[in-house]
Amino acid sequence: MRGSTVLPGTPCADPRAGDPPVHRLELRLPDDVPFAVGSLDALGPLSRASFPHRHTFYEIVHVTAGTGAHVVDLDRWELRPPHLAVIAPGRLHHWEGARGLEGTAVLFTEDFLLDQPGDRELLRRLGERPWLTLDAPAHARTARLLAELAEEYGHGSAGFATVLRSLLRVLLVRTARLPGPGPGAPAGRPGAVAEEFGRLIARTGEEYRSVREYAALIGVTPGHLTAAVRAATGRTPAELLREQRTREAQRLLIGTELTIRQVASRVGFDDPAYFCRFFRREVGRSPGDFRKHHDGRVPSLEGGAARP
Repeated sequence: MRGSTVLPGTPCADPRAGDPPVHRLELRLPDDVPFAVGSLDALGPLSRASFPHRHTFYEIVHVTAGTGAHVVDLDRWELRPPHLAVIAPGRLHHWEGARGLEGTAVLFTEDFLLDQPGDRELLRRLGERPWLTLDAPAHARTARLLAELAEEYGHGSAGFATVLRSLLRVLLVRTARLPGPGPGAPAGRPGAVAEEFGRLIARTGEEYRSVREYAALIGVTPGHLTAAVRAATGRTPAELLREQRTREAQRLLIGTELTIRQVASRVGFDDPAYFCRFFRREVGRSPGDFRKHHDGRVPSLEGGAARP
């Protein structure tokens, strides 16, 4: 995940003109650990950002107090703490109308965790369940575990990165056990081919490819890719690609002030008219109508209205 961590004090990554800001994780020096944990106050004002933005890292927030809502892509979750919010890299999110928002956040990159089989699949599953309400026992267990993580991180004693990975993995496994399912909950563990396909199409800032091109990247035939993805998800690669393209267009329409022509270009359409037909077929309304019926757009960076 090159570019996902930066030296302390480095500003947010410069997005393409008109795109939402992209936040990166500061490195803890001299240890270079792509991990951080602390209260929302300790992590700074961006932990409560009210403007749509993306991360290059994972963020898990244990919300313990507050009112308002958390918006992840197109889903709006009312705050009725305690909750766990799971924000995967590339997801567009912000806190809307938040008052008295309190909690603890864990920030980490894939690079910090991925050294055991199943880690990537575990992260994928959690990323598809971005909002979980905790009962009293789960709330207490989560608070204790986060306190251990914060204590270990704060001391920075010898071997602390190993302890942090172990505690983080416990947090992830326990979170995956929590009842749901949330929107897009997985239907079952995919095979390696389907897992790699899902990882590739989830990347932001990538060019849009055909099923045949993705199959070539993975090193399988298009037929094998289709069979693997259908067995894992019940859907075809083409269907998932259309969905991913549509959701990215929706994110840009409601999270930026890019023109429809610019949005079309961002999601791989050279012809804006064809993009409009595609969008209407997938969503049931035109891009302009979809944007008009969604509030909360913020000024884009294209006009120089930079965000913190």
